Amino acid sequence: MRLSIIVSAKDKDKSVKQLLKGELQLSERLVKQLKLSGKILLNSVPVHVNRKVSEGDLLEALVEFDECNDSITPEPMDLDILYEDETLIAINKPPDMVVHPTFRHQTGTVANGLMHHLLEKGIKTLVRPVSRLDRNTSGIILFALNPYIQECLIRQMHDKTFIKEYIGIVHGTFSQDKGTINLPIQRLEGSIMLRHTTQEGLPSVTHYEVQERFSDSTCLKFVLETGRTHQIRVHCQAIGHPLIGDTLYPLPALENDHKDLIPRHCLHSHLANFTHPYAKMPLEIKAPIPQDIIRAMEILRNN
Repeated sequence: MRLSIIVSAKDKDKSVKQLLKGELQLSERLVKQLKLSGKILLNSVPVHVNRKVSEGDLLEALVEFDECNDSITPEPMDLDILYEDETLIAINKPPDMVVHPTFRHQTGTVANGLMHHLLEKGIKTLVRPVSRLDRNTSGIILFALNPYIQECLIRQMHDKTFIKEYIGIVHGTFSQDKGTINLPIQRLEGSIMLRHTTQEGLPSVTHYEVQERFSDSTCLKFVLETGRTHQIRVHCQAIGHPLIGDTLYPLPALENDHKDLIPRHCLHSHLANFTHPYAKMPLEIKAPIPQDIIRAMEILRNN
């Protein structure tokens, strides 16, 4: 991928590095990588980053890394690809699948399948998940195919211009149609996995809107303003409306309600809306509601 700008009058006498970090929004780390690999060009010639530029100069950054993560074993897999171009790929992750290899799950992850998919197309690159989903959360998972795209998308998340919507079914009913949960979250002391709400935690904000009401449960749309681990699950438990099927964040009084409705927590990453970092155009990706959640909703409607 080639990023380029023509130096304008206002930018003359700036350094190459200033333009790379300012106009092209490259991070210090990425500028260093490009410098070491000789992929920063001024008027088609490799250049030092301290060089001053002149009006009309052509500055280019070749963000192309022929690299492959040997620790991820490529596996043929029937991936549900929602969107793909030369810079990023979106996959509809099924439930009961891990996104990236861990000590306990070295194979059978989305990353294993994606590595095979890319190598089949002759693409050697690191697998860079832009965000992650819990094993039993289904839906959109986005991967960047080079570090520039990854950094741009993460920056959009930090700037709250990357919109993520989830669909979930929770215990209990709501009188109001929408609301906001603003409760800080941190890791529970003594646990490597569990989180809880506490004033000492990191700021965490979840917006929700009722999609459908059932007799003793509710289908909600969630929009994340922050992206803490297990955020929706922790917030739902904290307000007394845990996700149906969530065995990690239940409420004891509700554990036996709908326990056979669905074999996982009822949460799906439904929509991602952001600006494509290279095309500079709005991009919206949707993942259809999976069959297990559709079936659960049909059962709840008929109860």
